[in-house]
Amino acid sequence: MSKVRSVCVYCGSSGQVSAEYKKAAHDLGTLIGQAGLRLVYGGGRVGLMGITADATLAAGGEVVGIIPDHIQSREVDHGGLTELHVVDSMHTRKRMMVERSDAFVILPGGLGTLDEAFEIITWRQLQLHDKPVVIANICGYWNPLRDLLTHIRATGFGRGEIESYYTFVDTVDAIMPALRRAPDSVRQTQVQQL
Repeated sequence: MSKVRSVCVYCGSSGQVSAEYKKAAHDLGTLIGQAGLRLVYGGGRVGLMGITADATLAAGGEVVGIIPDHIQSREVDHGGLTELHVVDSMHTRKRMMVERSDAFVILPGGLGTLDEAFEIITWRQLQLHDKPVVIANICGYWNPLRDLLTHIRATGFGRGEIESYYTFVDTVDAIMPALRRAPDSVRQTQVQQL
């Protein structure tokens, strides 16, 4: 895990969710900060996004937020980050998040999180990156996604190696060990032209 210096976390911006999801966001942020890693995320101060950022900062970690100007006012950017980048589009945001991250963690979230999850897994399939992707299946939230990915492979729309592009874990405590198990070559690969 020594070569993972920054972790991108995709998660929901909603605060109207169960306490278990909020606790997972807090616990993950704490672990990232305690490990001396940098959090890269969407730049908001609301929902799971804000909880993860605040917990990382409180645990002594650095936080890089990247938020498009057209949603800056809706998600309300976080004013206390190590770095905050206001960018011109979602495409720029996603590219910068990938470029600044050595690994990806997907917490529960809505359509935006699902979009980011599919994109980062697809980019892995297309060999645009070879970085670890960990899906945190907190309280079984991502069970339908797991079933869908299995169905995609079983029906021939995904190759047999589709399951090597991501790792499912059921608890926050399993995230860091999953990142540690990722091969060194995965962590050293540079992002291809996106």
